[in-house]
Amino acid sequence: MGLPEKIKQIEEEMKKTQINKHTEHHIGLLKAKLARVRAELEASTSKGGGPAFEIRKGGDATVVLIGLPSVGKSTILNRLTNAKSKVAAYAFTTLTVVPGILRYNGADIQILDLPGIISGASSGRGRGRRVLSVARNADLVLLVLDVFQPGQVELLKRELHEMGIRINQKPPDVVITKSGKGGLALTTSVKLTKLSQATVKGIAEAYGLTNGSILIREDITDDQLIDVLTGNRRYASALVVLNKVDLVNEQYLAVVKRQVGTDFVPISAEKGLNMDILTERIWETLDFKRIYLKRPDGEPDFEKPLILPSGSTLRDVCKKVHPRFVEGAKYALVSGSSVKYGGQRVGLDHIPNDQDIVTIMR
Repeated sequence: MGLPEKIKQIEEEMKKTQINKHTEHHIGLLKAKLARVRAELEASTSKGGGPAFEIRKGGDATVVLIGLPSVGKSTILNRLTNAKSKVAAYAFTTLTVVPGILRYNGADIQILDLPGIISGASSGRGRGRRVLSVARNADLVLLVLDVFQPGQVELLKRELHEMGIRINQKPPDVVITKSGKGGLALTTSVKLTKLSQATVKGIAEAYGLTNGSILIREDITDDQLIDVLTGNRRYASALVVLNKVDLVNEQYLAVVKRQVGTDFVPISAEKGLNMDILTERIWETLDFKRIYLKRPDGEPDFEKPLILPSGSTLRDVCKKVHPRFVEGAKYALVSGSSVKYGGQRVGLDHIPNDQDIVTIMR
């Protein structure tokens, strides 16, 4: 039996199995088996899927535009950046990846206009796997919808999920340690309500983990455990962008909001409507910190701040200046909201706040 037939067989068995407390163990094992067979099929077919799009990451973060054909992604890119992505009133205008740079608050944000995807993209239809593979390296995914097709958001989420991309989720708080002998030990620091210990061990064994330890520190589902065991999931933030809202009224948008089931940014790329709001939402979601460097005998450089992710330490600031700059750094003098007074001396593990002024002492 080939891999596609195995997948179909497992899917049919899952459909026939009623979901209840008594079958959760069996369903969990089926999900694990299905995920492994799909991974085998992906590995066996990836060689013939054509070359991947070669995109060099640039700037302080990468944002990708994901949507069906003709939803206005190219126009959005042209509005946000200095790019010149081809725009036309027919499908599949963009046949490759078109990059542009959004400059905002001192940051250079790379925006990528990707070819439109269709249902089945994650299985390779319409070069979909090549397109979605670019999103795996993104810091932020913009799900672009046509105002008259808001329901397509579920298609986009499904295709991203099938490619192993988890949007607006955090990696499960699970630590797995493998060993060569001793059996499998399971430790939990919370009460598991969605999985039994037997199901956890059964799923782990389906992935070949029979010796080692599993530490679970949050109440996870079988799908989350499978994600951890698979090991190749990518986690990214996402925003839903509803384009062409100049063609509808407020009553229609209220209905769409209930249908989409999540917050969205209403824009008209063609008219330039709310593009400033979209830019600000991109900035907020990326959650950057602007760090202004100051020499011991000089003034702060307010023109070119260092841009770092939220949670970065002063050690990360040093590495951003130069990978070896941290080697001679001893401490820092910080002014801003992260300290009690201006010029406070702190260690390199200190976490600065946005717009702090920092002097690295060597």
